[in-house]
Amino acid sequence: MKQVCSSQISVVPKPFVKWAGGKRQLIPVLNENLPKSFGTYYEPFLGGGALLFHILAERKGQKTSISDLNPDLVLAYATIRDRIDDLLTSLKSHESNYRKDSRSYYYLVRASSPKSDIERTSRLLFLNRTCFNGLYRVNSKGKFNVPLGKYSNPNIVNEGNLRAVSSILQSGKVSIRCRDFEAAVLRDAKQGDLVYFDPPYHPVSETANFTSYTNQDFTYKDLGRLAELCSKLDSKGCKVLLSNSDSKQVSDMFSDKQWQVDRIHANRSINSDSKKRTGHFELLIKNY
Repeated sequence: MKQVCSSQISVVPKPFVKWAGGKRQLIPVLNENLPKSFGTYYEPFLGGGALLFHILAERKGQKTSISDLNPDLVLAYATIRDRIDDLLTSLKSHESNYRKDSRSYYYLVRASSPKSDIERTSRLLFLNRTCFNGLYRVNSKGKFNVPLGKYSNPNIVNEGNLRAVSSILQSGKVSIRCRDFEAAVLRDAKQGDLVYFDPPYHPVSETANFTSYTNQDFTYKDLGRLAELCSKLDSKGCKVLLSNSDSKQVSDMFSDKQWQVDRIHANRSINSDSKKRTGHFELLIKNY
């Protein structure tokens, strides 16, 4: 049996990647809107996992099924869980090389395509910590294309948090998979389970469109497919919680009487213009 030292669990885990649409600042609101009891927790658009870590920290032994369509992100979760020491060694090497010549080393790593699980995960975390505004974005070929950020002392290794994340994912009741959101829950979720959907947000304007978490955009058709899935889960007796943009298209899709739609304040931490990061609203939708 793997031993977990006390230093690994003394830190409350938080997201190890900065991700578009991250929910860390909304945890108090999300927590207020969680049902008092539920079975398995499903999160098919995992991203940074802020709500996941909150639930695992608050509810010891919670059975959880998490997934995402981004293979590098899913690999990162599994690698942090299973091979934390090897990963930290690799990150420390990235940190040392970055200190010597940050610009040239950043673009060298950005252009690389490592094959091993450790190096792929290490590359993802390194780029996320050092790229412009911590923005994860890939082009149509699936290549990471964000420029170097302006940081004086980025926390590349962040060992305390990574060990805390590793420890909490080792519970044995956390399933991690790479698959489409519909396949992630439709067959397995049952009455009393909680499914939280935090998909790429429907754009509120033509310039607001950002869906490049993978090289496959999340379209209006996908949003309709998600709304249909939510109705199917509702009919099965599942508890459904959904975050999305404050748009008429989204609210119209959830206008039936079983859905409660609330408008909540939210900031945009990755907006390149800091003045545009506040004063936003989004929708929180639930059926319980």
